[in-house]
Amino acid sequence: MKIKLHTLSTGDSVYHNRSNRSIILLFEQPRKVLSTSLMNGGYCENLTAVFNHNSNYDGEAGTLQPPTYEEYMQLAAKEAGLDPDTVSGMGTAASMENVAIQSATYENLTVTAVVTGGVEINGGRVGDPATYFQPIEKSTLHKSGTINIMLVIDADMPPSSLARALVTCTEAKTAALQELMAGSNYSNGLATGSGTDQTIVIANPDSDLYLESAGKHSKLGELIGRVVKQAVKEALLLQTGLSPKMQHSVLRRMKRFGVTEETVWQEYVSDNSGEVIKPQFLEYLSKIDTDGQLVAYTSLYVHLLDQFLWELLPGEEVMQTGSELIALVAGNFGIPPMPIAGPELQDYVQAWAKLVSDIVKFNMSAPY
Repeated sequence: MKIKLHTLSTGDSVYHNRSNRSIILLFEQPRKVLSTSLMNGGYCENLTAVFNHNSNYDGEAGTLQPPTYEEYMQLAAKEAGLDPDTVSGMGTAASMENVAIQSATYENLTVTAVVTGGVEINGGRVGDPATYFQPIEKSTLHKSGTINIMLVIDADMPPSSLARALVTCTEAKTAALQELMAGSNYSNGLATGSGTDQTIVIANPDSDLYLESAGKHSKLGELIGRVVKQAVKEALLLQTGLSPKMQHSVLRRMKRFGVTEETVWQEYVSDNSGEVIKPQFLEYLSKIDTDGQLVAYTSLYVHLLDQFLWELLPGEEVMQTGSELIALVAGNFGIPPMPIAGPELQDYVQAWAKLVSDIVKFNMSAPY
């Protein structure tokens, strides 16, 4: 079943092919396309469509599972009724049901972003430690993308400006993640994307509008930033619930530093073995997890840790200010303050985990 989702200002149409699990952007006229895809990627002017495909193979799409990513995407294109030789496609684990489409216009310029995404499992920060380094033969297996963006610019532009638009688009995606404080799954840092994101940028050579600047000082760059940030946030909300509301949580703010329900429980057990059963403890933990005051102070503490890691604040200043924050929060919640054991990151993290554990303990004796 193919459902029309949107008609672009270029006259092109965006469809959702549910049976094929794809979002398809069909071109009415030749377009200038810059794609990061392995399937007809790079710069092209002869494509008839681009598509985004949910490549979680479940036996329903196609009669076989090809050995390589490129072959699989060619099969997906055929099943969607597209010519594999004249389309570029992206694979993702995200559901096409959760696509976000955002547009913005300034005078006679319109920019549209079509996005799917999720970073809960694959989100990472550029420069994180990595293990994958395997030179391979061309056209071999490639992992699916996670935040996939189709960016349509209803203006003509040279290939170099398309490349600059891709940079601006990537910055906007990262800005969206920063504003959500989405954490990396591979380090203590904030995520800048996932390890397998893909982007396709499309320009309209039939437009009377010709632009050469797509950077942040240009109106085009502004529109790219606005629509991509909006669409990425919407897609993440639809896919996994990632949102300001979800992030309003002590545990979510501390997750990238290894603080979880289990670590807070272990802090309690180390001092109070056997006094409270785990389900009861976790029930009270969930009650204070979204306490507005505690979330706000946790955010301040986390920013101290970030500045320590970025070498913007020396350890002695972080230790002193962190201790003052802990004492302030402890006083507000009616518990005695505890010292930070040492000047290392893990000492700072453990001190906050113990603070949260002690607050839970106090609230179990004095109902929240």
